[in-house]
Parts: sequence; C-alpha cells; structure tokens
Amino acid sequence: MKIIKRIFKFFLILVGAILLLLLVAIGIDTYRTGYLKVKNIEFSDNDSYLITNVNIIPMNQDTVLTDKMVHVKDGVIQKIGDQIELEGVEIIDAGNRFLTPGLIDMHVHIWDRYELGLYLSNGVTAVRNLWGMPMHLRIKQDVANDEIVSPLFYTTGPKLTGPEFIGDDNLNLTSPDEARDKVLSYKDRGYDFIKTYYGLTPDIFDAVVEQSMKSDIDVIAHPSQKVPYVYHFNPQIKSIEHTEDIIQQPLNYKLDTLKLEEVIHNFESLNKGSFSPTLTGYYNIYNMLTNDAVLESEQLDYMNPLIRKVDSKAQFDRWYNTKLSDPNIVKSIKDQHDFHLYILKRLHEAGVRIVCSTDAGIGITTPGFSIHQELAFYKEAGLSNYEVLKTATINASETHTIMNNMGSVEEGKAANLLLLDRNPLEDLTALKNPSTVFIKGRKLNRETLDSFEEKAANRKNILVSAVRYAENLMIEK
Repeated sequence: MKIIKRIFKFFLILVGAILLLLLVAIGIDTYRTGYLKVKNIEFSDNDSYLITNVNIIPMNQDTVLTDKMVHVKDGVIQKIGDQIELEGVEIIDAGNRFLTPGLIDMHVHIWDRYELGLYLSNGVTAVRNLWGMPMHLRIKQDVANDEIVSPLFYTTGPKLTGPEFIGDDNLNLTSPDEARDKVLSYKDRGYDFIKTYYGLTPDIFDAVVEQSMKSDIDVIAHPSQKVPYVYHFNPQIKSIEHTEDIIQQPLNYKLDTLKLEEVIHNFESLNKGSFSPTLTGYYNIYNMLTNDAVLESEQLDYMNPLIRKVDSKAQFDRWYNTKLSDPNIVKSIKDQHDFHLYILKRLHEAGVRIVCSTDAGIGITTPGFSIHQELAFYKEAGLSNYEVLKTATINASETHTIMNNMGSVEEGKAANLLLLDRNPLEDLTALKNPSTVFIKGRKLNRETLDSFEEKAANRKNILVSAVRYAENLMIEK
C-alpha cells in the first residue's frame, strides 16, 4: 500500500512539475511578445493627426492625388483635401511620399504573435486566418480591445472536413446535424467565418452552407472533392481558395485549356464571390525541389519553430523523396505553376474578383514577406500594377461586409495606411519596407517595424506552440 502511495505521490509531483514548466514557458513567451502591446510602442498612443505634403493612391480609382492633406482622428480618415486648417493636432510631413491603403492577405495561417509584427513590417494591415484555433480568438479579442498593435485580425473556425479525411488538423463531420451544430458553435464562440475543407459529402456540405446562411456567417471554401466544383458557386461562399484545386478537380489533373474555359464560364455566370489564388504556397514546392538547402535559408528564420521542425521538414522530405523516384516532377510542378498564371489571367479577363492570398505560415511560405512574391506573380500573369494592388486592397475589403471599412484611402475608412518612398503604380517593389505603417491610425516607423522582424527571427517558442496546438486538439475533438 505504501508503494502505491509513493507512486501516486511521485505521479502528482511529476504532473505538477510539468504544469509548472508549461506555465513558466507560456509566461516567458507572453513577456517576450510584450513589445506588441500598445503601451510599449513609442508614438502608438496617438491616432489623431494631420498628414501633409503627401501623394495619395486612393485605390478606389486608378490615379494619384498629388500634394494632399489627410486628417485622421481616432484612427479614422476624417477629411482629404488640398488645404486643411486645424489647431492642436500633430502634423506629419510626408515629404512628398506616397500614401496607399495597407495590404490585406486573405489566406494565412497564424501560429504565434511574433508573426503579427512580421505582417505589419511588410505592410500587411489585415489578415484572414483560415485555420482557426482557440488562441486565435484570444488574439482577435486583444486586437479588438486595442491591447496590441497588430493587423486587423479575422479568423475562420477549425477546418470542417468529411468523415473520411482523418487528421489531427481537421474537424471531421459525420452527419448534417453535427455540421449544423458546429456552425452554431463557431458563430457563438466568436469565429468570423466558416471554412469548408476536403472530403465534405453533399449532405454535410449542404448542411454547413444552409446553417451558415441562417446564422449570417460567411463561408470560405477549400474545394471538396466529394462534390462537383460548381457546388462551391454558392452565394453564401464568399471566396474559393487555391488555383491548384481547379487543376486537381474540374480539370482532373490535366493542364487543359479547353476544359478550363468551362470553369471560367462557371465563374462568370455563377460566382459572385472572390477567388483566392495562393500561388506562392504552391510555387514553394518548386523551391523545395530545386534547392536542397532551403530549410537552412534565411527566409526560414521567420517561420514558427514548431512548423519549421514538423511541417516544413515533412513537406521538404516528401518532395525530395518524390524527386528521387520521379525525375520529371520538377518540370511537372513548374509547368503547373505556369498554368496557374494562365488560369489567373483568364479569371481576371473574365471579371472575377481576385483577392491576394499567400497560404503563409505552412511549408516554407513565410509570414509577411511572402505577399510581395504573391503580388509579383499577379503582375507576371498580366495584371497591371493598379490591378495587382486592387487584389490586396479594395478587392479584399469587398469580399466580406465586416471588412468594408478598409482597402482604400477615403473619408470614413479606417486609417490602415502605408507611407512609401516610391510610387507602387510604377514599381511594385516600392511596397517592400514601407517607411511608415499606420494601423488603426497608430504610427509605426521603420525602426519599430525592423525591430518586429528582429524579435521574430529564430524565436524560441517551440514548446509554447506545441501547447497551443494541443489545446486546440483537446477542445475541438
């Protein structure tokens, strides 16, 4: 009996020690990300001022408004004019720089708060997180309460999949009733959107969409192979994700231009939502195939360490081994990427609303930095600089009603703005390293933004990331 008591006592001590270790690790991580707290950032307490001597790229029209003034009050653009007379407000002389709306990345996967600073540093002032977990609801609350400086933060709930698509990253639905219950639950808990994913059967898919309509919550669709592709052209589905799924599903893995025209026609006639290409995420397969040292590259320094150790490594190993067994895979992936560019060109020509999306946060697609590669691909596909910029500004803001208050430099819009040294309508690389980012009116200078990158590089939070992922598994399953 004494032995059992000793074993039980030892077990309790061990569990207590583990819990204490986890609490200490979480506390340290919270302390280390304290640099994002509004109270800890110089100049961020002021969201009211007058910007002078600035050239505005409004993005509600293809033009540059030269030598203007912009009055921002309480984080909102109050007035734009040639001459604005105000007393008692801070004056920010833009020095003839260019003022644009902040960028919006419509398909990301956030793993920790360090990534929020990486997005801001790259001019991204709003993100749509498409793999929702409890930690994202806490981030969303802190952003809404102005506790931290962050891109405006929107998130789906967990990925809803069918009964056959098993995986710890999925929420497997087995019946229409369960599907309806999950939609109600995610809405009640504060998630902004519902994400449908692989393997949803028609009856479950219908239940998700119908309940989402009743609950007034938008659906974002990663296409399910269990229903026809045209099934996703539903008014409640506000965006369809991933160019590669067009090839994998309606084109049946063939680069078929004739069959593609049928898909384009369906987009024209049936879809009133947005299309989210995620070209960079797919192109990074080609990067892995052609660069055996990619996991040691500088760009991977900014990935979450748990993702780098698990997902980045697993994806690299998968494609490295595929290359060993199939010498044609490198050309096949590159050919498909090139066809993605053609698909994007045809969708754009057909008037489909394209929204910028990177799939950042998984594989080797780095948070924040990847948006510049994504925009460059749209340019390569044939869009003009203005049309490219629309995908990450006004187009994105028009996708969901709750995002309508951003995406352009107009009176009444949120002051999510970038101050650039050069005109991006002439050169898209001007978007890199903005001299100033305004988020809800709060001014972040380049020195502060650079410090966000330094804090995120090679961060040591693998244990805390694992705890947060485990929390999701315990709650959602």
